[in-house]
Formats: sequence, structure tokens, C-alpha cells
Amino acid sequence: MSEYVKAVIMGMIEGLTEFLPVSSTGHMILAGRLLDFEGAVADTFKIVIQLGAVLAVLVLYWKRFLGFLKVTPAALKRPGINIIHVIIAMIPFVITGFTIHGFIKERLFGPAPVLIGLVAGGVLMVLADRYRGKVNAETMDDISYKQAFGIGLFQCLAVWPGFSRSGSTISGGMLLGTSQKAAAEFTFIVSVPIMFGATAYDLYKSRDFLTSADIPLFLIGLVAAFTVAMIAIITFLNLVKKLRLSWFAYYRFALAIAFFIILYL
Repeated sequence: MSEYVKAVIMGMIEGLTEFLPVSSTGHMILAGRLLDFEGAVADTFKIVIQLGAVLAVLVLYWKRFLGFLKVTPAALKRPGINIIHVIIAMIPFVITGFTIHGFIKERLFGPAPVLIGLVAGGVLMVLADRYRGKVNAETMDDISYKQAFGIGLFQCLAVWPGFSRSGSTISGGMLLGTSQKAAAEFTFIVSVPIMFGATAYDLYKSRDFLTSADIPLFLIGLVAAFTVAMIAIITFLNLVKKLRLSWFAYYRFALAIAFFIILYL
């Protein structure tokens, strides 16, 4: 199988799973093992193509992001989330990611840590489903600054591949009193600056071994991820109204068991 075909497959997996609480990075690491798509360049590829999925959010929510650019006292006093909510939610993740970036890439980008993350993240989701707080933020625009910061703290769990950013933040939001749908939409919004920053930082850290020959591979993955994510976001928002978070946790448990058998037995 050519590297370009692998890039398309990986991009499709990324686009399909980025906004589902099942861990896109975890899926790509496991798929990379099956496809023999591993190594330093592949690890950077798995980070960078997440930008393709995030660009889909930017397209679908462009009006909301334009509104964030209006940073005026009047705009910040209006009901609804604003740029301050996003910054507050980003800070814990940014600090954590920059602090242990090297450890993550060197020690956690492998199947075993991913399987642990899938199970641990699934347990968190089951607990959030069972012990969710009293809902006081039915829509994304009802989310308070305190809830935004709390969601940001839960997002730090996602530095462990397999845990899932959306799984962590949606679980955190539900435990803090947001509806499942509100937490999911807020996760989409926060993911845009987070992934732009993560992509830029990872490319910078990988500058010594990436070459111009890698550009087509990365572009193919980005396009595939963007295309599939456009469909996946809309589908997930519909699913999240109907499916309890636990159902996604059960899928994670099944996936972890299946890959444990495939890889280690």
C-alpha cells in the first residue's frame, strides 16, 4: 500500500473521529500500527492532519468566530459565549501541552498507552453520564466563565492519546452542569485555536526531520480529514441529542479489547 493511500485512510479516520468522544489520535495510532505507518514523520502527520478536521469547524461556525473578533466592552457584556470563554478554556491545556510535549511524543504515542487511555476515558464518560450535574447551561451560550475554565481543566486529560479531547470536555461539562449538546458545541469551538496552536508547535518541533517531500502526504491527509469532518460534525450533533455518552464509552471498551487481542495475544 502506498504512503498516499495510507494518508487518505488516516485522514478519513481523523475526520470521522475528531469530534466523536472516541479519540481521533488514539484511532490513528492504532490504525498506524496496522498500516505500518509509524515513525517520527507519521507521528507529526497524526497531529497536523487534525487541522483539516478543525478547519471544518471554522467553515461551519464562521459567523460565530467573526463575532469573537469584536472584542469590545459592549460585545463582552452581551449574553452568550465570547472570546474570553475560549481563552479561559484554552489556558490549562496549552500550559500542560507545552510542558510535557516531549514526553507525550516519546512515551505515549504507542498502542499500549492508547488502550489505557480508551478505557480510562470511557470510565470517565460513564461516570459523567451517571453523575451529571443539574443542568444550568442548556445551550452553549449559557456556559459561564467558571464552567469554561472547568471544561478547560478536563481538557488536559486529552494530552494522553486515547483519552479524547471531546470525550474529556463533554464529560467535564456534564459534571459541571452543562447539557451534553452544549458541552459538545463548546468543544468544537475551543478545538479551533487549540489545534492551530498544536499544529504550529508540532511542526516547529519537527523541523529537523521534515522535508518538502513530506508536503504532499500531509496535504492529502488534511483534505481527507476536512472532507469527512464536515459530514461528521453535523452527524455527531444529531447523535449527541439521541445517544447517551455511555454508548460511546462502550464502543471504546470494545475497541480496546479488540486491539489488545490483535496486538498482544
